[in-house]
Amino acid sequence: MPRTPETSTRRQRLASAGWLTLAALAAVACCAGVAVYADWYRAAPPDALRQATYVGRQSCVACHQQQHAEWTGSHHDKAMDLATDRSVLGDFNNAEFTRLGLTTRFFRDGPRFMVNTEGPDGELADFEVKYTFGVDPLQQYMVEFEDGRVQVLRVSWDTRRRRWFYLTVPGEADSRLEPGDPFHWTGVTQNWNTTCAVCHSTQLEKNYDLATDTYNTAWSEIDVSCEACHGPASLHVELAGARSLFWDRRHGYGLAKLKGLDPTAQVESCVKCHARHANPIHSDFRPGTPVLDSYEPATLREGLYHADGQILDEVYVYGSFLQSKMHAQGVRCSDCHNPHSLELEAFGNQMCAKCHQPAQYDVVSHHHHPDPQPGVRSAGASCIACHMTSRVYMDLDERHDHSFRIPRPDLTVAIGTPTACNTSHTEKKENAEWAASKVRDWYGDRSTGADGLPKDAWDRAPHWGLAIAAGRAGEAGGEEKLIRLARRNTAPAIARATAVELLQRYPTPGAQRAVAAALESPEPLVRIAAARSIGPLTPDPQERATLLAPLVTDPIAGVRIAAARALAPAPPSLLSRDQERGVAEGLEAFRHRQAYDSDRGGAHRALANLARELGDRQTTIDELRLAIRLEPYFAGPRDELALTLDPRRDAEEIARLRREEIERLRRDTAFDPTNHYGLFRLGVLLAVTGSVQDAAGPLRQACELAPTAADYHNALATVLFQRYATTGDPAAFADAVDAIKRLHAVDDTPARAEGYLRGLIARKKAFEAAASAAGPGADPDAKSDATSDVGSATEAEAGAASSGAGAGGRGSG
Repeated sequence: MPRTPETSTRRQRLASAGWLTLAALAAVACCAGVAVYADWYRAAPPDALRQATYVGRQSCVACHQQQHAEWTGSHHDKAMDLATDRSVLGDFNNAEFTRLGLTTRFFRDGPRFMVNTEGPDGELADFEVKYTFGVDPLQQYMVEFEDGRVQVLRVSWDTRRRRWFYLTVPGEADSRLEPGDPFHWTGVTQNWNTTCAVCHSTQLEKNYDLATDTYNTAWSEIDVSCEACHGPASLHVELAGARSLFWDRRHGYGLAKLKGLDPTAQVESCVKCHARHANPIHSDFRPGTPVLDSYEPATLREGLYHADGQILDEVYVYGSFLQSKMHAQGVRCSDCHNPHSLELEAFGNQMCAKCHQPAQYDVVSHHHHPDPQPGVRSAGASCIACHMTSRVYMDLDERHDHSFRIPRPDLTVAIGTPTACNTSHTEKKENAEWAASKVRDWYGDRSTGADGLPKDAWDRAPHWGLAIAAGRAGEAGGEEKLIRLARRNTAPAIARATAVELLQRYPTPGAQRAVAAALESPEPLVRIAAARSIGPLTPDPQERATLLAPLVTDPIAGVRIAAARALAPAPPSLLSRDQERGVAEGLEAFRHRQAYDSDRGGAHRALANLARELGDRQTTIDELRLAIRLEPYFAGPRDELALTLDPRRDAEEIARLRREEIERLRRDTAFDPTNHYGLFRLGVLLAVTGSVQDAAGPLRQACELAPTAADYHNALATVLFQRYATTGDPAAFADAVDAIKRLHAVDDTPARAEGYLRGLIARKKAFEAAASAAGPGADPDAKSDATSDVGSATEAEAGAASSGAGAGGRGSG
């Protein structure tokens, strides 16, 4: 078509319209981009996740139906419930259970579930069962009292055998607990509010009133629900319902990040309930935050774990898992367990085959336990039989050790720890030496070094169980072993922290240097142990302040509090203004934590010890009186109160407190003869109260159990010195000399032993001179006030020692 003015104009108009359209589209795109950017850029405040509130699982169900279906009926769902026809599994059809002469009867009163049993006054009475507790392999039942206390009955229901049974106290299976005993079902150890509740419900608030000694405990959900593991979900629900294209750029989904590449958040979200806690730090734990801001897992302490870290007492998995190669390699809980149903992801050796090649490990050449007949697997061919040994708690609840350890009968030979081999091989000839020989035949001497000592399977260093065993026993060579373990970065942090704690038993410059180095460990659990241990090893206040002051600004709350507590008695002149402020904040956090447990005597005892170090005598007395009132059966607070009161004005009360304390220490040490600190305290108190002859026995036992404890040897030397000084018995002289020699061998201040020896020799010469002057056959009366006063000497030692640990044993606070 020929080009005319009209067609040219038309083309220009079309071109112009095209450009306008493109411009419009560009403008729209630009506006959209700005809107999208603005949508992305908008974010909740930095502290929004911390300020999130609980909204309940009904807010989760609409979007997470599968997870809710898996959770329904799980152990978390059934952790606690109201007692109803649906939830109660036990026989309440007038069923009776009799033990040691006491009959407990379970019956119905209309819709109510009832129990007739011995009450807190010792009389039989009817109590309403208000709640159920757990679902498998046992179910327990709880009674609520008018003061808000909820107590867990000891007679429980075996859900597998469908029978009533009595939940015994470890070590007292044949004992009848009387009302007033802390282990009676109405006692403190069976109190749900303070012992159980925080792990069986969601958003628990204890709400204890010290003035009235009552509870008003509350929860947002009665069981372990979604927010117990994921954290308060209000921000998540708000973000999910918003019209945004994005989740929050600061807070992601608005929940704890439990699925990231780093497994730490997920693993630590379980610690609140699946760890044995040494010192709870803060009551408001939020999943996704460092666990040591809220809870401090117990280290491998005696009575909780065997020396090599195997489970002994009920320690709830986490402390074991920390020791494992699995943990070190980034394995997390959900790799094996469905986090909602809690069921295993696979069964038997198939679970392990997810990571470990069956052709290499699920074969006779590895486990050396051939099948006894076709189609029947050998028990020894099971992975968990060798690598996850178990113990039974609560009389029938079998739980597996999650340290996934290699069986080590050589350690059994060396330090007496158990081994999987001798769990099933029990014939007389199949002892630990036999098992160790078999392991060497099968796998070679890979686990033993040239020195013949067991080696760690990870890095060929001496197995850390050897150091912990030596430290617990106070062996002379234990110090060097513990120092090497504390410095060994390839060992699990929980083992290194344990070594640091045990080094307190070796007050030497070498131990002090090792603990000081541990203050700079990248592992916060090790730093906490070091902060607590450095004080006893560092007598110079200036040096102690210099070492600890940097930790009062540590990023982990547990470390800050431990450092502040250790620096509490430090003169302000030794600290900068910022450091002084950090100590004050740490001590306030420490007091806040004790206030949360103000229903327990141990919290008031801890506050009393702090007040004593701060020179606040009246607060010390008040807190110790509270500790005694709340838990009168525990040893410790009475003796500390006796040391704090005025001996001139309060002599009668002091004498009464010491008599009561001696009774409790006798009880504790009879229950646990290995309780060396209790034996030491008993010997000291017997000496202080004038029973010098009786004091030597428990002090000897304490020295045998803890041969490097200089305070123990000093007390024994003092007592034996006084016994000779008051009797002149030659045998007593020999005993005293022997005790003084032992003191000299372990004491970092040898002048003490030398002073005792000079006084002893002077006293012997005085006896000999008196006998010579009296002539043949005279009976020299050796009593003389020229000797040192055993009461004041041992009491001074008691004051120094009692500022730290408790008496231990069954009734320790």
